[in-house]
Amino acid sequence: MTRSYLTTTIPYVNARPHLGFALELVQADVLARHRRQVGDDVRLLTGTDDNSLKNVLAAEAEGIAVQELVDRNAAAFAELARPLELSFDDFIRTSSDPRHRIGVERLWQRCDAAGDLYRKHYEGLYCVGCEQFYAPGDLVDGRCPEHGTEPQLVAEENWFFRLSRYADPLRELISSGELRIEPGSRRNEVLGLIEGGLHDFSISRSQRRARGWGIPVPGDPDQVVYVWWDALGNYVTSLGYGTGEPEFEHWWEQSDNRIHLVGKGVLRFHAVYWPAMLLSAGLPLPTQVLVHDYLTVDGRKLSKSSGTTIDPAELAAEVGADAVRWWLIRDVPRVGDADFTLDRLTARANSDLAGGVGNLVNRVVTMIHRYCDGRVPVDSATLPGSEDVPRQIESALADFDFREAANALWSIVEASNRYIETTRPWELAKTDPSRLPAVLAALHHSCTVIAEQLQPFLPGASARIKAQCTPTDGVLPPARPLFPRVAISPTGQGEKAAETTATSTSPRPR
Repeated sequence: MTRSYLTTTIPYVNARPHLGFALELVQADVLARHRRQVGDDVRLLTGTDDNSLKNVLAAEAEGIAVQELVDRNAAAFAELARPLELSFDDFIRTSSDPRHRIGVERLWQRCDAAGDLYRKHYEGLYCVGCEQFYAPGDLVDGRCPEHGTEPQLVAEENWFFRLSRYADPLRELISSGELRIEPGSRRNEVLGLIEGGLHDFSISRSQRRARGWGIPVPGDPDQVVYVWWDALGNYVTSLGYGTGEPEFEHWWEQSDNRIHLVGKGVLRFHAVYWPAMLLSAGLPLPTQVLVHDYLTVDGRKLSKSSGTTIDPAELAAEVGADAVRWWLIRDVPRVGDADFTLDRLTARANSDLAGGVGNLVNRVVTMIHRYCDGRVPVDSATLPGSEDVPRQIESALADFDFREAANALWSIVEASNRYIETTRPWELAKTDPSRLPAVLAALHHSCTVIAEQLQPFLPGASARIKAQCTPTDGVLPPARPLFPRVAISPTGQGEKAAETTATSTSPRPR
């Protein structure tokens, strides 16, 4: 049995979650559900990065305690499991999970024992939004390329990690594919960073500048561990690294796949800093770093810091989990940013879900009731090409191409609708009734394949289709609407309309 450990990044909790992070959660969930479906032993981790200066500043702005703020906002991230139908196995919080501090201290000590930590005075330009230093040449018109803000000039004495020591092994691991970075353009970006020269980086902050918030440096309580060092460690601390828990050996040291899903803005941390830290500590590296681009609104990146946000829980409450998940899967490209509008989400949901698969299943079940008294004909007929779809989905997801996987799945829906148009079962019932059972059996089989292959993408919808297509005492349940149409309310918010394209009992194409 293949063992797969998948993780998302852990976001800062200076504000509630936005749709950009929901993209990563849904992608990770699709991969995890798919791997479970094919028989893998799977663990999916997400969580929150509580130990950030951004969180401290946000709490100060609200006039509340930092712990109160991170508790409140971390809960909002954890609660996304229900509206987005997520299946994560573990949720770690870096400020309060007892596993985390022990593991971070152990990781620090291992890198220190390897001779890779030292302390020195440093001055640099620091972006609080990114929680990182920038060289002047990395800025755009003197501003952070991610947040568009002017960085602060910071001067203090910190601990540093000897990243420069690991340029050659990182280059070899990435070039050989042992550490796989997808898509290839991101792999080339990382190799370019390495060729440009890797510089040692600061891994601690003074207690004063951190406002006393964070994990103290082992043996140096005047410093706290830099938030990125702290946060990256969650991928192993959540498994009990440093505590002797067997889960660390099972899921990190012995996994066939250690897969990180990350946004392009944090690629350097996950594909350079983190692997170097693991090499220093003598630990296995991730096998894959899968990188997605951004969601935008009017070309602007969705961001808590900039105030450009869409609350995924509120959106799902308005239009349903199926509509949100399907747009994120079907419309977001493998490479390039995707601009979100409610109109696009609505059009996709109504076309593909209500008017596509929902209408198809309704028509097929209705015809089986009309012409076969609700009993699925006993016939082995299938639509040509339908048996290839699982392999096509597997190949697309192996390439981290969710849109292509969705296209492969949708080919069955399109082929089934063409088959109805070509065979016209309502006419066969009059002109060639002996052929009708094979046609309806093939269409029913297609609906069951759709239900099975849809499960990783839309688990709730998959279950409804399976229920609609599974006989009880030999008879299918009566046809019912599977997907409500989504309408745009006068306020511009999405709302699930009572009408659905799948309510008609007419077997004729529309």
